[in-house]
Amino acid sequence: MHQEKSWHSQSADSAAIELKTDINVGLSSNEVDNRQQKFGLNKLTEHKGAGPLKRFLMQFHQPLVYILLAAVAVTLALQAWVDSAVIFAVVFLNAIIGFVQESKALQAISALSGSLKSTATVIRNGKRDTIDAEGLVPGDLIVLQAGDRVSADVRLTKIRDLQIDESALTGESVPTEKATAELPDKNQLGDRHNMAFSSTLVTYGTGIGIITGTGDDTEIGKISTLIATTETLDTPLTKRIKHFSHLLLYAIVALAVLTVFIGWLHGQPLLESFMAAVALAVGAIPEGLPAAVTIMLAIGVSRMAKRQAVIRNLPAVETLGSTTVVCSDKTGTLTKNEMTVEELWSGGQRFKVTGNGYDPQGEIHFNDNAVDVASHVAVLAILEAGLLCNNADLHEPVGDQKQWRITGDPTEAALLVAARKAKLDTQSVVAERLDSIPFQSEYQYMATLHQRSDERCIYLKGSIESVLPKCTFMLGERGEQQPVDADVVKMHVEEMAGRGLRVLAFARKLVDSTLDTINHEHVADGLEFLGLQAMIDPPRPEAILAVAACYQAGIDVKMITGDHALTATSIARQLGILTDSDTNGAITGYDLAQRPESEFAELANNNKVFARVTPDNKLQLVKALQRLGHVVAMTGDGVNDAPALRRADIGVAMALNGTAVARDAADMMLIDDNFATVVAAVEEGRGVFGNLKKFIVWTLPTNGGEGLVILLAVVLGVSLPLLPVHILWVNMTTAIFLGLMLAFEPKEADIMQRPPNKPDAPILDSVLLWRILLVSTLLCVTAFGLYKLELSWGASEAEARTVAVAMFVVGEAFYLLNCRSLERSVFSVGLFSNIWIWVGITVMAVLQLLFTYLPIMNVWFDTAPISAEAWLRVFACGLLISMIVGLEKRWRYQSKAQQLRKTPLAGE
Repeated sequence: MHQEKSWHSQSADSAAIELKTDINVGLSSNEVDNRQQKFGLNKLTEHKGAGPLKRFLMQFHQPLVYILLAAVAVTLALQAWVDSAVIFAVVFLNAIIGFVQESKALQAISALSGSLKSTATVIRNGKRDTIDAEGLVPGDLIVLQAGDRVSADVRLTKIRDLQIDESALTGESVPTEKATAELPDKNQLGDRHNMAFSSTLVTYGTGIGIITGTGDDTEIGKISTLIATTETLDTPLTKRIKHFSHLLLYAIVALAVLTVFIGWLHGQPLLESFMAAVALAVGAIPEGLPAAVTIMLAIGVSRMAKRQAVIRNLPAVETLGSTTVVCSDKTGTLTKNEMTVEELWSGGQRFKVTGNGYDPQGEIHFNDNAVDVASHVAVLAILEAGLLCNNADLHEPVGDQKQWRITGDPTEAALLVAARKAKLDTQSVVAERLDSIPFQSEYQYMATLHQRSDERCIYLKGSIESVLPKCTFMLGERGEQQPVDADVVKMHVEEMAGRGLRVLAFARKLVDSTLDTINHEHVADGLEFLGLQAMIDPPRPEAILAVAACYQAGIDVKMITGDHALTATSIARQLGILTDSDTNGAITGYDLAQRPESEFAELANNNKVFARVTPDNKLQLVKALQRLGHVVAMTGDGVNDAPALRRADIGVAMALNGTAVARDAADMMLIDDNFATVVAAVEEGRGVFGNLKKFIVWTLPTNGGEGLVILLAVVLGVSLPLLPVHILWVNMTTAIFLGLMLAFEPKEADIMQRPPNKPDAPILDSVLLWRILLVSTLLCVTAFGLYKLELSWGASEAEARTVAVAMFVVGEAFYLLNCRSLERSVFSVGLFSNIWIWVGITVMAVLQLLFTYLPIMNVWFDTAPISAEAWLRVFACGLLISMIVGLEKRWRYQSKAQQLRKTPLAGE
């Protein structure tokens, strides 16, 4: 009912009439009961997903798994117990791995619901009472004070110095100063200063207001609905594997039917034909691929954790390698979320303040040279004013802590840090505080009275509009008094504000030594203007380098923030997101709301900075970029970021200062809340995808070769060189002990100079498909040839089949060395640069010897010991395969290099 109203554009009295409540007495008990029945409890609707049983069963809902389950059924019917048990074990293992990963799914709605479980102070029947926040109803009169978590959306009616931290909802980097006057209807969420919103935190002052919305009707309730209804997309990897699986499914079914048909033409018994079809299907399916992909991604997760990035959703590792656009929040990610004084203007001169954040390491500079503040009377005076007219505290690192901390307002903390950089602190500046006038939004200033030696002085700080008119003269460079030049002061204020700086004005006034208390009359006039301090939440130095690295890697960077447009534009230029050639500044949420949705894609693509945006805007921008074919990474820390985090191809949340809702909605968390870590994670993601691609190029020839061997045997009407259980042995053991060793391949040197992986591109290009076909044919010819050769020399069928199995294992081992680089030779990447390759080959050799010579293995797998001469023939064929592939790579690499050399000449 009430969530559609623009309560901020109505007066408090009008809102009270609309909500049928008394602005002083509140609701009656009977009316509260009626409204609770009408509106329900003040809590969010929980949107439950599928239960654990359904999620586990869905792991079997995959094309390749259907074939394997059919193979289990056929082998059971044929009483091939070992075959059916091994095949089912593979399927079941993959299902467990998938279920465990999915069990880490999103809990954002639960986190949101938890944020409302608190108490609230209300006025009902004219009396104050503390109740469970779930019992609040629209029209209730709620009382807010410092430390309270706001439990519903509120139209404020009375306030005293009320400030609320809305960063989790709006992205605003400093607490919002509240007011009661009605505001324009067009004001976006962050500019509705007469409203208090559910889940935000009161940091200062007190207030009373009328509840306008509860539960799902609050702004946070809308976000909850967005999260619940936002569709999550498949990652590029899952899309590619799904497409690949369907193609493989059709090919395998067709070949299996063809196998049975050919067997029937040869007059083979139906049992043999079915066994051949099962063998072909099992051989053609890369059973080890799902498990190998999961393990390789898990290894990537481990690597990323060492670089301060924690992955919550495994496929996100690969998605990072395909990222084409990073949409980043500003506060705390691209910036330090620590207000820092950057400039002073005092005595008619401008000074730079070096250093970032709350660490008081820095200096005061004039014309690029450090100055001794003690010799600059005007600078000393303005720094002392910021130090004394202040309620914040600065805390040094203690114990394991590495960072300076603050208590109080971030703006006031920045003033303390600036004073400390000039070697001033409350010990060196002895000035007892006697009284103060707290900041009030209607006055826009704060004042304090101090005893300094034998004089008493009032210090004043606030907006330029409130301070400057009270000053009759200003402090000169050498401490002399001179007339106030208001035009010059305002010019400097406008220039600083135009660069996104937050500007505070300072003044002082000597008063009678008997004055013990002060009020607004004492600071109405006669003050001495001391100057300006300009501050900003500065960009992280490492983020500047990270943005440049993104552009070099072909990744676009966009800033999407709830902060002010001027601030966002200034920070974007310092970071390099906006350059001198970018004429567009920040697009605001209001601007976006005026545009039709059909223009969103163009706006999202052509602009780089979006300010004062709502959760809806963020979600729309992410969707628009995805419609253009981009793979979008979205960073955020607030509740307002959660829907976009969930929708993005990879959502990145802040672990240090992020909300639980944002963390639960994300695929990845940054331990250090640093944008540079996103770039490091992209680099690792590209490395993981490169190694995963190498694994696929390595493993598919095994399946192709096995399938060709079976098909060739059926066509020729001879016994099968490989049984299904042999194929499963080869596929699973080599995938784990050979293929997975590719996960430890070092990242290639130029990995961040390459363009992103195209999301719509197939996993394998024509060159790699040709190589897979080549190696599949070589494995088929050598395995089938050695099998027939052993039989012709009098070996038993079990011995001949053991030789064929050995040929596949040894051939894969030699081919593995070629797959360490898809273009260059193994010698160019370093023969021993990945020692795990040799560990895997050694372990696989031991297993294959056990498979060949251990009696129990001979019984289980129907194998037999083979001679040393047979092993020599196997190794000779393996070496031949390696040499052929090496020559093919060398030829292609040289051809590509020649083509690149010719390209510039063609354009001349």
